[in-house]
Amino acid sequence: MSDSKNEKMEYYPTLVIEALRTVVHPEKGQDIVSLGMLEDDIRISGRRVSFSLIFDRPNDPMMATIKTRAAEAIKAHLGAEVEIDGNIFVKIRQRPKVEEAVLPNVKNIIAVASGKGGVGKSTVTANLAVSLARAGYKVGLLDADIFGPSVPIMFDTEDARPVLAENSTDEKQLIEPIEKYGVKMLSIGFFVDPRQAVVWRGAMATNAIKQLVTEANWGNLDYLLIDMPPGTSDIHISLVGLVHFTGAIIVSTPQKVALADARKGVDMFLNPKVNVPVLGIVENMAWFTPAELPQNKYYIFGQNGARQLADEIGVPLLGQIPIEMSIRQGADSGTPVALNADSSSAQAFDALAVNVVTLTRKNS
Repeated sequence: MSDSKNEKMEYYPTLVIEALRTVVHPEKGQDIVSLGMLEDDIRISGRRVSFSLIFDRPNDPMMATIKTRAAEAIKAHLGAEVEIDGNIFVKIRQRPKVEEAVLPNVKNIIAVASGKGGVGKSTVTANLAVSLARAGYKVGLLDADIFGPSVPIMFDTEDARPVLAENSTDEKQLIEPIEKYGVKMLSIGFFVDPRQAVVWRGAMATNAIKQLVTEANWGNLDYLLIDMPPGTSDIHISLVGLVHFTGAIIVSTPQKVALADARKGVDMFLNPKVNVPVLGIVENMAWFTPAELPQNKYYIFGQNGARQLADEIGVPLLGQIPIEMSIRQGADSGTPVALNADSSSAQAFDALAVNVVTLTRKNS
């Protein structure tokens, strides 16, 4: 082996890193080194080069593509003689540990989120909770939208005031959630005057949410749905550090403006500092069908936009919910449409519930 060859071998680790900086993540638009996807385990043995790539989840749809592009980049920058095929390994990024073990009797905690307000996130959450309860599951619903709580209206419980649990064995007495339609629920709306705005700093809001999670008598639940505030905020980060989420559901309309914000919501949960799996996307207000023309579909906000987004990021489309007056009427009257098993809207929410159950069983 020549001296020049030996000199080149000394710089292999640096050359490997430089080569991998040319590999851009198809979804995130940054190179895999900058994204922190290269493990610090580069090994050189003669012509054999090996290293590990770090992914956020074991079923990442980009895994095969990125491994292929990484191998191609190594050959292009280090030479065709390098032995890289089969020597790129995969590691899954460890989720950050929560500060304390909370809600040990809750099997699945699911965040329902949206990139922006006005897409029907709370309506989807409320009806999904009812559909799960009708299917026989023990369900809880936490309204984490401190500044715009809507669960009390949607369940016609605006006048309800939670009390302390009588049989609590905890050192401090626990708050008893309000229960209706088989769903246990808590909301800041139960504790404040609904006619007045909640004007709190971020720390006050996050402390209030922490109390509703840790100082409530949730009992044994199959599912706790958390209706998250729109956008990305301190509350999202605080909840991720407090409980172990099974996953997140992103709600969006098919409209381009909403989809752009939905992408940000997806990116927040997949961020390494958050690292919550995205179970899938729900397309709300997917189409309008007039009662007098039941076979017709009018795509008011665009067609299949959320389906296309789901395909792009490699997650399931969990459901498509139509625009129907009965959904709005049910939300305003406090009787979620999912209670009416014969309606087409309820059937859409029931199908969503089936998909959520299937995914959580697979991941548990």
